[in-house]
Amino acid sequence: MYPITEGRAMTTTEPGVEQVEMAVGNAAQELYFPLPPTFDSVEAERQYRKEQLAAGFRIFGRFGFSEGVAGHITVRDPEFPDTFWVNGFGQSFSQIKASDLIRCDHDGTVLEGRFHVNRAAFVIHAEVHRARPDVIAAAHSHSLYGKAFAALGLPLDPITQDACAFFEDHGLYDGYGGVASDVEEGKRIAAAVAGHKAAILQNHGLITVGESVAEAVWWFVTMERSCQAQLLAMAAGTPKLIDRETALMVREQIGGHFAGWFQARPLWDQIVVSDPDLFD
Repeated sequence: MYPITEGRAMTTTEPGVEQVEMAVGNAAQELYFPLPPTFDSVEAERQYRKEQLAAGFRIFGRFGFSEGVAGHITVRDPEFPDTFWVNGFGQSFSQIKASDLIRCDHDGTVLEGRFHVNRAAFVIHAEVHRARPDVIAAAHSHSLYGKAFAALGLPLDPITQDACAFFEDHGLYDGYGGVASDVEEGKRIAAAVAGHKAAILQNHGLITVGESVAEAVWWFVTMERSCQAQLLAMAAGTPKLIDRETALMVREQIGGHFAGWFQARPLWDQIVVSDPDLFD
């Protein structure tokens, strides 16, 4: 099981921390607060990332993001950052364990594990990882509202506080050409993600990235919900947009790397209690 981070006083200036400090008020110096863990060895960090990845798949399964064999989450290996851990082809998200994961290189060669790699996982994620050395994890699935919204070929609008996390921070890929099994297609998708935390793949679905599995998974969950909210609002009428200045301010408050990691914590806490076998 992954190490539980000891709480400690917040010293980071990552966007989102300031809001937590405001919430606890003058007690901020006395109270302890969870921060991302640190590790004494690369082996410990690798195991943590694999367990986070397995938990991420269980969360995707819980939210109903699985459909057949489509979808994947990847995380870089901490020792060999040009390789990444991913789910084996055809595995159920709801049953994946840390020991099931496979490690692949950018050419799609399986270096560790007993399953085949999903070709589409290789094409999309390998090119995103190649183009973005800062990206530790990436998440993609054919979630219901994500693919419904993607069919519109529109970006998310700042109509809710949650959607503001993606304001001017997600790309739109409008070149759907069938199942993503071509390297050039992967490169074009990576270009759409660019320096953002996410992209909408027209007629396909959503992809999110982060500096941790938790962050990438959280962006996917909340982006899916934001797509659902905008579809509902558009069906009911004409949504009122949050002005640009306010939307950017809110993005700074809830759209940073720490905020993404922290907002995923309740999901992790639930899944590690309900699905302890994911650590096997």
